[in-house]
Amino acid sequence: MQGFRFEYESPTIRFGAGATAALRDELAAADAENALVVTGTSVGANDDVMDPVRDGLGDSLAGVFAETTPEKLVSTALEGADFYADAGADSVVAVGGGSSLDVARAICALVATDDQHAALDVYRETHALPVPDSVPPLVVVPTTLPGADLSAGGGLNAAPPTTAEPVSGGVGDPALTPAAAFYDPDLLATTPRGTLASSAMNGFDKGIEAIYTRAHTPITDGTAAKGLRRLRETLPALGPEGGDPDFAGLFEGIVLVQYGIKRPDASGLGLIHAFGHGLTAHSSIQQGSAHAIAAPHALRYLFDRTDARRDVLADALAPNADDPAAGVVEAVTEVRDALGLPSQLRAVDDIEESDLDAIAETTYRDSLVDNVPEGVDPSVAELRDVLDAAW
Repeated sequence: MQGFRFEYESPTIRFGAGATAALRDELAAADAENALVVTGTSVGANDDVMDPVRDGLGDSLAGVFAETTPEKLVSTALEGADFYADAGADSVVAVGGGSSLDVARAICALVATDDQHAALDVYRETHALPVPDSVPPLVVVPTTLPGADLSAGGGLNAAPPTTAEPVSGGVGDPALTPAAAFYDPDLLATTPRGTLASSAMNGFDKGIEAIYTRAHTPITDGTAAKGLRRLRETLPALGPEGGDPDFAGLFEGIVLVQYGIKRPDASGLGLIHAFGHGLTAHSSIQQGSAHAIAAPHALRYLFDRTDARRDVLADALAPNADDPAAGVVEAVTEVRDALGLPSQLRAVDDIEESDLDAIAETTYRDSLVDNVPEGVDPSVAELRDVLDAAW
């Protein structure tokens, strides 16, 4: 076994039906008592989700900001920061999908800064929103499956008039790690199947990348492998030919695959997520659908050039395969197809074949490309070849 360093401070995890009844308790443990709920319009109007959240918060509910969108805009976070101040909040509870969680993190950063205009200037220059040393406590209540819950950062975008041109960036810092995360299968069951299916591919791929990237450790191998097995069993039920989903099993898998892969000194995300960023930067495709198309081809590219820990991946996804690499690719393809997700880039309305050069360039510049296994050095031309295969 090679030496490794593993530094990870997990949020407190509350799991099970009715878990949100303890929201006020976890806020109190974080020395907070007036929480602003941050969510999207649809979730904010869904009483099946919001009633348990309101009940769990009780008199600790300072207000509800139900304005987040999939675009994850800085302007939305600025509006949320104003709402936070007007509500007299001292903490944030993010409810919903990855977009709401990411905007909630940006709100925490903005309300803690002394000069929001200066913070925006930094974002315009660096594409990263600065994070002060001390930010309000954040609690997350996910209702989708992208596996963005136990991390300390996320995506963030800006558009005119906030910036002169569209800017794709993010916000991230260990201070933004949630104090607690609540996984209630009953809330997951309120989310439309199609939304869950798309978001789940993003989460599923986190488990794959936790194993093959340079940041792997025996700890993340264990959690990711068990999570992948659980998702391999439970994800197909979300598809058009599925039956009754095991929502507790789905949440269990998503918690495990993301545990410890984003750490202060390492990230377990790699080439699949880099392709996801490249594709979403040049089209309206959702992250999960981008992963669905790119993942099998990205894995073939890696397996053609290095071992990429294929035996560990095969043990989780295709234990009986004669050829571990082929078995892993086949298993990932089967999960994608069972979920009813797109399999070709040509099926995406606003991606043309002429866009692939620009997508390859954007993917090449993504910092996650640096996490590919030792011995692999992707070029723009090679990444374009992967996109051609996915076309």
